Amino acid sequence: MPADLEIAARLASRLKEERKKKGLSLEALAQLSGVSRSMLSQIERSESSPTVASLWNLTRALNVDFAGLLDATADTPQSIRDVVRAAEIPQITNKAGGCVIRILSAPDDVGQTEVYDITFQPDALLDSAPHKTNCEESLTVLSGTVVVISDTETTTAEVGDTVRYRADRDHSIHAQGEARVLLIVKNA
Repeated sequence: MPADLEIAARLASRLKEERKKKGLSLEALAQLSGVSRSMLSQIERSESSPTVASLWNLTRALNVDFAGLLDATADTPQSIRDVVRAAEIPQITNKAGGCVIRILSAPDDVGQTEVYDITFQPDALLDSAPHKTNCEESLTVLSGTVVVISDTETTTAEVGDTVRYRADRDHSIHAQGEARVLLIVKNA
């Protein structure tokens, strides 16, 4: 394989690997980096080469060193699969909803079991459209009080309570004051 094609393939593979390692979907990385979802997909399939600006935005969003993406020795397997330091955990700030969503999912579990640590500002609302058929969420309240609505059913949960509900229909989490929850999304 010519050197330039090998470098492009390695870059595509490493970007995809880093995205998955951080537990990010293409959509989430697009939001964090400002690079469109379709362009990310093309880059990961080696169908398009990123511009310098796109590559800069992607390495910053993934918190990786550009040189490390091209290092051929980085493929050596290790016993500890991954350590994500608190400052490196990907997060999405939903300013309109008043919450910060930290993505804790293991990379291999994205799309199957997803884990989120969500911090709500006072009286914040996280409103969600239906997920895949038979998708369920399990929410445990770490601090504060939240109201969980799934379809037409409503329940209130306080510190230590766990609520399991269907997420394949409209659902929402409404904080009563400040709150923090651990949310596990399980796709069937």
